[in-house]
Amino acid sequence: MVWMKFACVLSFILFVAHIAAVSINHFSKGNEHDEEFHEQKDISEINLAAGLDLFQGDILLQNSRNGLRDPSTRWKFPIPYILADNLGLNAKGAILYAFEMFRLKSCVDFKPYEGESSYIIFQRFEGCWSEVGDHHVGQNLSIGQGCDYKAIIEHEILHALGFYHEQSRTDRDDYVNIWWDEILPGFEHNFNTYDDTFITDLNTPYDYESLMHYEPFSFNKNDSAPTITAKIPEFNSIIGQRLDFSATDLERLNRMYNCTTTHTLLDHCAFEKANICGMIQGTRDDADWVHEDGTQSGQVDHTLVGQCRGAGYFMHFSTSSGMAEEAALLESRILYPKRKQQCLQFFYKMTGSPSDRLVIWVKRDDSTGNVRKLVKLQTFQGDLDQNWKIAHVTLREEKKFRYLFQGTKGDPQNSNGGIYLDDITLTETPCPTGVWTIRNISQVLQNTVPGQMLRSPRFYNSEGYGFGLTLYPNGRLNSSSPGYLGLTFHLYSGENDAILEWPVENRQAVMTILDQEPDARNRMSSSMVFTTSRSHTSSAINGSVIWDRPSIVGNYDNDCGCFRSIDWGWSNVISHQMLKRKSFLKNDDLILFVDFEDITYLNQTEVPAQGTRLSPQGLVLQDQEQQISEEYSGKVLLEKALPGNLDQGQPGRQKRSVENTGPLEDHNWPQYFRDPCDPNPCQNEGICVNVKGMASCRCVSSHAFFYTGERCQAMQVHGSVLGLLIGGTAGVIFLTFTIISMLSQRASQ
Repeated sequence: MVWMKFACVLSFILFVAHIAAVSINHFSKGNEHDEEFHEQKDISEINLAAGLDLFQGDILLQNSRNGLRDPSTRWKFPIPYILADNLGLNAKGAILYAFEMFRLKSCVDFKPYEGESSYIIFQRFEGCWSEVGDHHVGQNLSIGQGCDYKAIIEHEILHALGFYHEQSRTDRDDYVNIWWDEILPGFEHNFNTYDDTFITDLNTPYDYESLMHYEPFSFNKNDSAPTITAKIPEFNSIIGQRLDFSATDLERLNRMYNCTTTHTLLDHCAFEKANICGMIQGTRDDADWVHEDGTQSGQVDHTLVGQCRGAGYFMHFSTSSGMAEEAALLESRILYPKRKQQCLQFFYKMTGSPSDRLVIWVKRDDSTGNVRKLVKLQTFQGDLDQNWKIAHVTLREEKKFRYLFQGTKGDPQNSNGGIYLDDITLTETPCPTGVWTIRNISQVLQNTVPGQMLRSPRFYNSEGYGFGLTLYPNGRLNSSSPGYLGLTFHLYSGENDAILEWPVENRQAVMTILDQEPDARNRMSSSMVFTTSRSHTSSAINGSVIWDRPSIVGNYDNDCGCFRSIDWGWSNVISHQMLKRKSFLKNDDLILFVDFEDITYLNQTEVPAQGTRLSPQGLVLQDQEQQISEEYSGKVLLEKALPGNLDQGQPGRQKRSVENTGPLEDHNWPQYFRDPCDPNPCQNEGICVNVKGMASCRCVSSHAFFYTGERCQAMQVHGSVLGLLIGGTAGVIFLTFTIISMLSQRASQ
């Protein structure tokens, strides 16, 4: 019987060990952070990590042409483009998003490639880089790993349109200091200046805010020492901004291409002029809207927030006198849409009776050429809120139309205010899905510490998925970038979850912190984009996909009475100093937009290219033999072209996509253009990541097994599963011994 007692003790010990393993695993999971944070890197850092050393850091330069000075290198609009299928899905969506910024703010436009001789093919090679100007053949623009941000893509497209870096101007040294001793050896050429025969400033001043300016720590050898600083210290935190075009960037772009209008901005009015932007008062209503300024107490406009005398106008309809249901109508001029969807954005406040109403209408063409057919779109009810609020109304107009604001008095005897309108913008773009306004943001910034957060309400997209945002006013705990906002995205469980597809993948989230500049063309809003994928897993949920159903992989949130997934986002989206410098905090409000749309249709976008394709001959790189030209030999470091026949006598590079996909595909490029993850060296469905030119495998994990090793070649079993197997085996052994013992005792009797 001793061996039976030993077996019992052994089984009990193994069972306890199994329970302990499961308990420890559960405890660790509960204490792990439920966030996945990322940090945006700048172009110079990305290209250095990729081993690239290009002209000015991110330019493949044809030595025979000057993209800025030569008129023959100006593009004809729209520019044909191809999105190569070696791009990540998020990069494709981000590129299309950047296109929309060009269309909103300039006359630049793009169209899918249809056999034209001049076109841009966006591809994923190492790093972020472009050529300068139109070379009248197919040419490449690389959106490599880490480059899929709106501002970085805009930067590279500006190169393609003909622009060099801001600090390359001949008068650069009047405005910034270059700390040559802090530059990485061999990269000093990135800080050269060029005379007016090579670069023109288009008669504009030096622009510290330019999207084309280097950041302070570009190509630095000491992490704590900058290589470039502004002679006006206030701009040290501004140079190298990666938000959006500056006003001067747009001025230069519009001068170069003689832009007089944009593509998607239909109307804009801040009511600063007496003609109120061509809007008219209704003729069959009871009263009029009044054009007022913000000099009266308690009547501050939204445009200038009452900061300027003789300016700061808005439209006002008093609801404190007269009769109930009296109305005033304000109509726009006749507008001519090019697309089938528009977004009317405006700021309003209603300080009178809760019965007051602001109604948005459109007048459509009645098919006889007269704009007279009225359609009601949306009604806003009085709320006694003294704050300016942002509103969005979707229009779907395909013919000429007007939009109208109708103010209606609800209860004049109990009203001490009225209805106010300001800063109207009408664009031919979709309205944001979710809008989150945070009041008293200055107090929030002052009274929170790193790690503290605010969560948005739950929003639903058109498919029915619930989602929201988390704002970290002073960044996450132990953030490496103090003085920055952190911003993340998460899923919420919702009423539609039972019929939706899980995990939700190929949806692009666009998170925007709004610059409340009244003119949409001059807004420098901060936007971050990412696309959901099955590869987004977290150890906090045992390697499960973050975008699975929140009730399965999320945590219960008492505030919403629902389940919330892990946060995914960035710890350093925008600095507090930039928030205060621009119009992000107008009226002490911070306004955020969020969208969550399916971009599965972008999985296959590449089409075969025809005609002449760009040869690698003449592409100027650093540290090769040929000079750019004898004219600049005294001004610029010696730079050499690639060998003329890279592919002669050598096997061609293996293609990654369809035949004739783009200009670079048929050439055996140097090592720094090759993708170490092609073909994928990782086994067992491991994901290959390019880390400074070397392949690094990210191994998959399931609830029971996970893979390890340099190539994910070894399979391991989770401790809890191993404990369960051992405990189960011990239990079987124990039962077997017990049965044998009982049978032996019965036989002896």
